[in-house]
Amino acid sequence: MAETENWAFPANLQPDPDEWHFALAPVLDSLVLLRSEIPEDAFTAPILGTERAGNGVVIRDDGLVLTVGYLITEASAVWLTNNRGAAVAGYPLAYDQATGFGLVQPLGKLGAPALARGTSASCTVGDDVILAGHGGRAHALKASVVAKREFAGYWEYVLDEALFTAPAHPQWGGTALVGEEGKLLGIGSLLVQEQIDGKPVQGNMIVPIDLLEPILDDMLKTGRAGRARAWLGLYATEVRGMLAVAGVAAGGPADRAQVKTGDLVLEVAGRRVTGLAELFRSIWKLGPAGTEVPLTISRDGSVSQVRVRSGDRQDFLKKPHLH
Repeated sequence: MAETENWAFPANLQPDPDEWHFALAPVLDSLVLLRSEIPEDAFTAPILGTERAGNGVVIRDDGLVLTVGYLITEASAVWLTNNRGAAVAGYPLAYDQATGFGLVQPLGKLGAPALARGTSASCTVGDDVILAGHGGRAHALKASVVAKREFAGYWEYVLDEALFTAPAHPQWGGTALVGEEGKLLGIGSLLVQEQIDGKPVQGNMIVPIDLLEPILDDMLKTGRAGRARAWLGLYATEVRGMLAVAGVAAGGPADRAQVKTGDLVLEVAGRRVTGLAELFRSIWKLGPAGTEVPLTISRDGSVSQVRVRSGDRQDFLKKPHLH
């Protein structure tokens, strides 16, 4: 825990309580440190590791914690620590693959206040915000919203409109994006590089909080939201206007259909695709998990048709259990 806590932003980068129109201390006290342990044979262990640490934010009076889902995927143990150093075990209640949100239920009294949710739709480029992690003002960063735009990730992930902030929080996973009214506007997901005035600047990609309300009840009831999307286990990247397969999940649908690293994906169901978001949306449009997905593939200059029986990503993941 020491290596996670024994640092601080320079004072001029920390939010000054006198500069905000809300009580800063209780807002920051809603943040918790989240640590999880993952079995070595877990599906995500080779990529995400077996020990993960990040942040979460309490969003209800019963202590329910909202975080980014990759921190708790396949977790066999979760621990939550408040700003006073008190720790309790947590149960990884839900992970919505489409948004990236994760929920953790404390298995004891967490002793952290709930942070009210605002609306990310009201957030505009140029707004002053706070990106806060566990640890009070020392781990809270004054930032600005630098963009609102589509985001596509190689792991079959698309947000119609994500929030982007700068400068970057170094412990971005599960951080709380707090707006000018002291309310939660989003959850930190990634470290990214932005262009500001023509110069590259590191920033963070934030999952907008407005995506939570429509799916929260389903997540609480079933551990996920809606029907499972078609998943191929195909890691793609854009290269000079083409979609190249950078890898496939071992034992996943694309692997079983003998899609190979280095293949170029030209079409989905006979329709040309040229971007990541277009590729994934074209796959999801065909139907839910289990739908057969026809791909046109180019390999070593030869074009062929491949039919991939999609799967449910959750079926490949270890399930949480209570001890």
